[in-house]
Amino acid sequence: MKLRNLFKRILCERIAAIQQPVHCMTITEKACALKKDSPKLASTSIEVRNKALSNIAEAIKANAAAIFDANKQDMDAAEQSGVAPAVMKRLKFGEDKLRSSFEGIESLISLPDPLNIVSLKRSLDEGLTLIRSTCPIGVIGVIFEARPDALIQISTLCLKSGNCCILKGGSETRRTNKVLFDIIYKAACESGLPEGCMAQAEDRSEISELLTCDKYVDLLIPRGSNAFVRYIMDNTRITVMGHADGICHIYVDSEADFDMALSIIVDAKTQYSAVCNAVETVLINSKIADRFLPLLSERLKDAGVKMNGDKKTAALIGCNEIDENGFKKEYLDKEISLKIVDSEDEAIAHINSFGSHHTDCIITSNEANKEYFFTMVDSANVYCNCSTRFADGFRYGFGAEVGISTGKMPPRGPVGLEGLVTYKYKMTGEGHLVAPYCDGSKSFHFKDIK
Repeated sequence: MKLRNLFKRILCERIAAIQQPVHCMTITEKACALKKDSPKLASTSIEVRNKALSNIAEAIKANAAAIFDANKQDMDAAEQSGVAPAVMKRLKFGEDKLRSSFEGIESLISLPDPLNIVSLKRSLDEGLTLIRSTCPIGVIGVIFEARPDALIQISTLCLKSGNCCILKGGSETRRTNKVLFDIIYKAACESGLPEGCMAQAEDRSEISELLTCDKYVDLLIPRGSNAFVRYIMDNTRITVMGHADGICHIYVDSEADFDMALSIIVDAKTQYSAVCNAVETVLINSKIADRFLPLLSERLKDAGVKMNGDKKTAALIGCNEIDENGFKKEYLDKEISLKIVDSEDEAIAHINSFGSHHTDCIITSNEANKEYFFTMVDSANVYCNCSTRFADGFRYGFGAEVGISTGKMPPRGPVGLEGLVTYKYKMTGEGHLVAPYCDGSKSFHFKDIK
């Protein structure tokens, strides 16, 4: 009897070791577990995924006090360690962030299923049919900055699109991230999603291990500094999507409405200055500079914005003078660069040279100038007569976003559901062979099927 009990105990221990919870594994083991479960998540119905999102929102709401408490601890620790004010704004997770997170999840639930959408259905020959339809990417690793609400946005977007995700948030909000992840993960699993639908990396050292998981991770999305994104790209074989800096511009054309321009610039700089879609440089056409710049200077001073300008601008309004390198800076704070340009072409050349290809705007009443700007500016988001702060997945109706992609290959701009799916080709035949088509005894008869 004792021997049998000992055998049962050893067997149970071995089973437990094999089926250890995802959070007890190394990053490589977590990635492997997610890869195995990714087909299960991909096969779930939209009803199951939407129910999971709804349950996640309810769980976050029910545990708001614990989230706020963890965030206060993070904020206190960050303040004691001398974290910059611009970063402190990102760390804060209060009622407003909670409310916007709920709105994002509700918007996400309302969107149609991005999976199994047929974009091509073609008969290649009698009885031989080809279909192209959308499917999840698989396993996505997201390394994001110190914004706890980003964890909610990213995880819910991945789950809605049928993608498993490994999340690594900023160390400054590790307590908040941990509480949020545990709440979301528990709600997702209890809603019927597979255990390997999500995993969390908590230590900075785990990033290096994650970069080696090219066998299991299909896509990496880093959100951070230029140097950090470049490091990720240079040290992994995993496909990387994302952007580094957010040096956004507003060009005030010679035919701009002054009141409109002033309001837009102040909004784009001060509504939330610590984000990548806040304007960092304003270019002013020289034909209106002597009239417009004093008005802009007054409005920016009233808003508490520090101004830096080229030699002409500094001479005109008495701001701090900067050289060419000053226009390469992303402030992420209430500070801005100003420059006088002689033409729209000069403004466009500056934007394409100094910008980060994120979001750039022209303020003008001239339709031809607008269309020229739209054509010539090489950025993911190009605007006319509106704030750069609109560059956001939620504001585009995507529900939320995992980040902004400034590369040329799609997805580009705010990456929402559509950017988190790929496609596969599915072919059905009736015993068809290639040989007859090669020797000429049979030929293709392509016909698209509606």
